[in-house]
Amino acid sequence: MDIGVVLQTNPPASRVVELARQAETLGFSHVWTFDSHLLWEEPFVIYSQILAATRKVLVGPMVTNPATRDWTVTASLFATLNEMYGNRTICGIGRGDSAVRVLNGKPTTLATLRDCVGVVRELANGREAEVNGTKLRFPWGLDSRLDIWVAGYGPKALALAGEIGDGFILQLADPDITAWTIDAVRTAAAAAGRDPATVKICVAAPAYVGPGDAASLAHQRDQCRWFGGMVGNHVADLVGRYGAGGSAIPAALTSYIEGRTGYDYNEHGRAGNTHTAFVPDEIVDRFCLLGPAEAHVRRLTELAALGVDQFAVYLQHDAKLATLEAYGEQVIPAIAEHIRAKSPAAGPEAP
Repeated sequence: MDIGVVLQTNPPASRVVELARQAETLGFSHVWTFDSHLLWEEPFVIYSQILAATRKVLVGPMVTNPATRDWTVTASLFATLNEMYGNRTICGIGRGDSAVRVLNGKPTTLATLRDCVGVVRELANGREAEVNGTKLRFPWGLDSRLDIWVAGYGPKALALAGEIGDGFILQLADPDITAWTIDAVRTAAAAAGRDPATVKICVAAPAYVGPGDAASLAHQRDQCRWFGGMVGNHVADLVGRYGAGGSAIPAALTSYIEGRTGYDYNEHGRAGNTHTAFVPDEIVDRFCLLGPAEAHVRRLTELAALGVDQFAVYLQHDAKLATLEAYGEQVIPAIAEHIRAKSPAAGPEAP
């Protein structure tokens, strides 16, 4: 299993770049960021600096959307970074949340998301795309390569991820919900004539490495409770579309938002968000990874057995460096494939 990290582009940008550099040094495979240009700094500018300061990590948004940029501009951004730094970008994309809601907009339709993925994928992979009735191509970007991973929760979004995604992003780490979404994505991939195993699975959630005593865990929960509120925005949309208590979506995902009364996007994705009091401790424990390193290893081992290819650590709390270092020194080595320098001898060794 790969381990990635998800950063917010809070100023100073140099701090974001430094966290990304340290993440690569500690063995992380991907550096993702939020993409919400009013709440935080514009990420694509910062990607250029992250890529310049690193050598191997893949870099991209978790997640961008079809609404806030012209699709050809989005594709050009990726293709330009690939030309500069050697095909080290990746694109997570969804219908849109904070980036569009802060502008009083709404998430796009899945049909629009499908069309956007088609245009960005073709152009950012050096191919021709049809846009507004015209066939277009980047004559300077023929060698660019970009994988696009689709984020979602509902049945139709999961089906779309299986049909067109190079990967699927689930933003929570509950094993039961993860199993349900993976099954839906792989079923859709098979129905579309694809090999389900080719769709990579990424689970993304806050991870906080700290002591396992009650007081410490209570603090960790409060630092990560914001995540249940963020997920709750998407869940509320699903409940509005499918209803509560139906068979389309598991109650394990929807039941906790009954006490949700509102949400302030000024506090989106921030520890201490005052609009997440409705999120119970049980949800924080299920959706996030908390406690000592060995607890993280157990959950990651369980997720890997379900078919998860990458776990991406949301690093929005007061123990950023400590968690990065614990993952690099304890968690990543514990889940890595162990390869012997010397194979055991088949028989008695020669004198």
